[in-house]
Amino acid sequence: MPDLDESPFPTDDSDISGMSFENALAALERIVSDLERGDVPLDRSIRIYERGEKLKNHCDRLLSAAEDKVEKIKLNRAGKPVGTEPLDPD
Repeated sequence: MPDLDESPFPTDDSDISGMSFENALAALERIVSDLERGDVPLDRSIRIYERGEKLKNHCDRLLSAAEDKVEKIKLNRAGKPVGTEPLDPD
C-alpha cells in the first residue's frame, strides 16, 4: 500500500465524484487505517481527514441512491408475485 505522502491527491478532490461505492469505501478505509497508525504528519492528517469526510459523504449518497432503487416483490395470497412496491427500510 503506498504511503499517503508518496501518493498525492488532487487538491480539489474532483476524483471522488467519479468513484464507485466500492472504490470510495476502500479509499476511506485506507485513510482510517493511516490515521489510526498515527505516523502521518499533522498537516497531512488534516488533509486526508478532510478527504475522508468527502469520501464518507460520497458513499452515503451512493448508498442512499441504491436503497431508493431497491423494491420488494409483492405476493398475492397464493404466494405468487404480483408486482413490486418500495422497500420499507424499517
